[in-house]
Amino acid sequence: MITVLRLGHRAQRDKRLSTHVALVARAFGADNLFYTGDYDQTLEDSVNKVVEKWGGAFKIDYTSSWKTLVKTWSGKIVHLTMYGLPLKTVIEEIRAIMRQFDLLVIVGGEKVEGEVFQVADYNVAVTSQPHSEAAALAVFLDWVFQGSELDRVYPDAAISVIPSAKGKVVVKRRDLLETDFGVDGLTR
Repeated sequence: MITVLRLGHRAQRDKRLSTHVALVARAFGADNLFYTGDYDQTLEDSVNKVVEKWGGAFKIDYTSSWKTLVKTWSGKIVHLTMYGLPLKTVIEEIRAIMRQFDLLVIVGGEKVEGEVFQVADYNVAVTSQPHSEAAALAVFLDWVFQGSELDRVYPDAAISVIPSAKGKVVVKRRDLLETDFGVDGLTR
């Protein structure tokens, strides 16, 4: 199981970025997301609406204290930061520990407290250059799952996209027929 912890959400300033972090977490294989900072019902409603339409069991929850969450976490902690060890040097070890432990993946906000670096089992850099939390999370999860998350199918989705070389093909749940789909969920 992979849980994402988004630090320091600011409801007015970060509403789109925090939504994108949550959507990336869901689409790229995380199971849930906690966020700290400002409580934001609009953020939660937006993410829950996506889950309702597009499927899956992804959950988003607010926590007032990242420290409490970290102290009670029984798995391993990965902190995505430009100051960490290069992703390519630690990814095999992280994949190996996932066989025994759940992961808490921390992505920062405006300024990350130094204590986060200390409590993390792994401080991981997805490049040592400044870029977004959503980008770092997407790359990290893609490397963790080795691309398999790109083939994920949500059987409970109310709407689904059928891959198409040209145009947009969207089907509603009532249009999904088992005979139209192979094991991988794609049309034949």
